[in-house]
Amino acid sequence: MTINRNWGARLRHGSVGGLRAVTLENELLRVTVLPGKGGDVVEFLHKPTDTDFVWLSPQGLRDPREHLHGAADDVAQFVDHYEGGWQEVFPNGGAPSEYRGARLAQHGEVSGLPWEYEVVADSEREVAIRLSVRTRRLPYRLERTLRLRSGTAALEIDGRAANESGLTLHAMWGQHLVYGMPFLRPGARIRLPDGVRVIPHESAINPEGRRVKAGGPWDWPVVPADGGGEVDLSVIPERGAPSDIVYLTGFETGRYEIMADIGLRVEWDAEVLPYLWLWQELGATTGYPWWGRAYTVGLEPFSSMPTDGLAAAVANGTALALGPGGTRALSMRAEVLA
Repeated sequence: MTINRNWGARLRHGSVGGLRAVTLENELLRVTVLPGKGGDVVEFLHKPTDTDFVWLSPQGLRDPREHLHGAADDVAQFVDHYEGGWQEVFPNGGAPSEYRGARLAQHGEVSGLPWEYEVVADSEREVAIRLSVRTRRLPYRLERTLRLRSGTAALEIDGRAANESGLTLHAMWGQHLVYGMPFLRPGARIRLPDGVRVIPHESAINPEGRRVKAGGPWDWPVVPADGGGEVDLSVIPERGAPSDIVYLTGFETGRYEIMADIGLRVEWDAEVLPYLWLWQELGATTGYPWWGRAYTVGLEPFSSMPTDGLAAAVANGTALALGPGGTRALSMRAEVLA
């Protein structure tokens, strides 16, 4: 591990589980990123309260280079190596899909690739790294700059997607950002701007049932419950509540807060990512891949819906379109509320 400074904003270069890692740190926040695995954020620690906001999967971190696969499976490529945390998702969101002859795996491609990174700021006032990767099945290049300033409990992110072909191409772009214990607990609350609406996924994601009645759209946060009654989606339920995913839309400004003893505010460009996927896996799935061990909620800004892959997003008109040589930019900010 390289150590250049132990005060103000600082960087650490090293490895986690045999994968390249870099840590951005200041007086209040410590953020660890894995360029060696998708640019995943595997630590988002508020130091004064010792609160890490990311969920860590029970299976832990697995180096994809050392894991022997079983039967070929385009879902397992993601979930068998899913350690929790925060993934960049591009150009396919959700289920495996095929686009113009290219077969794309679950949440493929960039979440499963090694990224390059370079230091673009390194002073006691601020530190920043720029990560970049090229997809292998579609001609895209993605960049992501993460910045941490001294004295702030906020991570700033600037992203850029570039189409390196002479054709118009489509993509789904999302932030697979999930929360877990000990930060997440029953009774924690989700706060959204006024005017947000809830679009249920067309079918249940777990044969055992779902929380939200099919149909809609419904006004946030109180919506019809599957089987009768109502459910308040702004309140995190007890362990064992039904698994579900819904899509939130109607954001004039991309913003949410998730609050327990302390909280996190996430802000993003809603023009680029107009949807917020609310994924709830609270222990009800007792088969692969969770085996009843997951208690996690995802609040995931996305360009498109549903979680059925790129072909479905193209068909319903929600996929991003990048013209020949075209680019799209995205800014985000995640700030601790203490």
